This record gives sequence, C-alpha cells and structure tokens, in this order.
Amino acid sequence: MVACVQVPGFGLAVEALDNPGLAVRPVALLHSATQALVTEATPVARTAGVAPGMDWATAAAACAGLGRIVARPEHYAGVAARMGEALAAISPELETGLPGTVLLDLTPCQAYYRHDPDRIASLLLDCVRAAGAPVPGVGISGDRTTAQVAARQAGAGGARVVPPDAAAAHLAPLTLEELCGAGPLVTAFLADHGVARCGDMARIPHGLLARRFGNVGRRLWLMAQGRDPAPVRARGPADAREAPGGGLLRTLPPACRDEAALLEALLQLAARLLARLSREGWTGPELRVALRAPEGWRRDVVPLPATADLAALAPPLRRFLRRHWFGEEVRQLHLQPAPPPRDLQQRDFFAAGRRRA
Repeated sequence: MVACVQVPGFGLAVEALDNPGLAVRPVALLHSATQALVTEATPVARTAGVAPGMDWATAAAACAGLGRIVARPEHYAGVAARMGEALAAISPELETGLPGTVLLDLTPCQAYYRHDPDRIASLLLDCVRAAGAPVPGVGISGDRTTAQVAARQAGAGGARVVPPDAAAAHLAPLTLEELCGAGPLVTAFLADHGVARCGDMARIPHGLLARRFGNVGRRLWLMAQGRDPAPVRARGPADAREAPGGGLLRTLPPACRDEAALLEALLQLAARLLARLSREGWTGPELRVALRAPEGWRRDVVPLPATADLAALAPPLRRFLRRHWFGEEVRQLHLQPAPPPRDLQQRDFFAAGRRRA
C-alpha cells in the first residue's frame, strides 16, 4: 500500500501561510525578479488565462490587476523538509521528490494501523498540519502512480482511497498526459495504435511499448492499469551516485521543473561531495556544477564560501540556477571538484623537456 501526500501549488500555498487572503486574489509566483517567468498562479489568475511558463508581461496583459510574488526556494525547501520529517512518524519508508509531494510505503506499518486506510489518511493530514505546512491532499492505493492521481483528485484537505483491485477502472478515463505527464512523442505513438486513455492500454500488447520505448514503455503499460512496478524509495543524498571525474550525479524525478526542488537537490549533492572531498584532503576554491536540460548539459563554476556552513552555499547555487535554468524540465544534476588554478597544477614533465630542447 502506498500513500501520496501532495500540496497543490506548493510555492503559493506556503506564501498563503503568511498571507491567508492570497488564494482568492489573482496572483502569479515568479521564478525570480530578473527572469520574470510564471511558475504558479492562483485559481483566480488561472481562470483569467495565466499559466506556468508565461513571462510576466504576457501574464499581466491576460489578467488585469495581477499581483506578483518572487519565489523563495530556500524557504519552500525548509517547509518541505519539516513536512517530510513529520510524515516519517507515520512511516519511515518515504520518498521526497518535488517540494510538497511525499510518497510513503505503508506496507511495513499497515498492520499497526489495523489496515484502515481512512484512519491513515486522517493521521497524515494531521501530521502535516502539526508541522505548520500547507494542507495537502492525500491519496492511498496499491501503487505509487494511482496514489498520486488520487491525491491530485482529493485536493487540499481531502483524502481519496482507491483499492488496488479498483485501480484500473479508476484510471481508465484519464489520458496519459493526465496520468503522468506523458509527452507528445509517446502520446502520438499510442494514438496511432488506438490508445487515447488509460482504459485503452490493455488493448495493445505489452511488447509494443517495450520495443519502442524500452523500460519506460514497459512501466507506462503497467502504470495505466494501476500496476506501477516502481517502489517507494527514500530520496536524499544517498541517491547520488559516483560520476566520472570524482563528482556526483543525481537523476531527478520525471518532469522536475521546481526551483526549490532543484536547489534542495544541489545542496544535498554538495553536502555529500564536500564531506567526501574533506576526508580526502581537497581544499579547492570552486565546484563545477551542471544541469541536464532537454537539449543537453549546461555548466558553470561556483565558488565555495569561506565558511563551512552549507547554508552559505545556497546563494551561489541559486545564482547558478537563475543564470542557466529557465523553467524547463531538468533531468540530471552533476557536481564535481573544479581543478586547481593552472599555476598550482603539477608541471607537464615532457612539455618542460621540449622547452629546454
């Protein structure tokens, strides 16, 4: 059994904690003051035509009287961390991806709660409220994808339980984009084979998607029928794996477009990398940071702060994001130590010999 705890529009929901009237006004949350792209909008603003990805000028023209708030990713990450810590009291087997979304594996503890999913959903809501985080929606089902759909459908303050044997019927009316954000390449391929909604997926053989899209296709075929095979995995610094060049590489959840999530992931990578480099005696002044966008890698060098406090690394990492990320999906992050300045590197023995000759 899997539970999904999800706060709709997490950034604006956190802002509404300080400004309770925010939800009933037309307001857009901007990526930054300099790169004024809309990342979220209140329901009133969305009804007027404001959508994520718009630039501020276009959004303001679409909605008269539109207010603006510049995102505070460090603040959102802190609220998300409190939310995750509170939910760990229900089940320590939890996975955090985008801020405001937590998945919990209830299998080890469901007997403790007497196999009562409604009671568990109520406890999850109470935990988040007690942590001072925005009120989430809760979805519970037999697999992670169905639980996420149920949480979205429940909305803030609601709970929806989908029994595993009813998951396929529950998902059947949904399009693949509604299910998991499937892109145009996948949806066009499925449309050519008569698959427009999840309920159509069982009409095609499993191998058709597998041959075209590999393991992603296999999983999608199962997801559409309420049988997502992916387990709930604890996400954190241990998720990163060693990368060539002495760095760390982390693969992000699908469709990651949230600045707070990216900053949190970079800080987690930096904490693990710097701890390892400190043990190895590395004292370089800079890190090489890279993000993988749809068209490829974007790289830069980030100076390390003088203090060992990891929080001091947040501003330069945020500046990196605001120089090189413009709201599109980020697939991977990579950190590695920057090489020392050339005058501190070991001299090329053979080059020195050639100069003497």
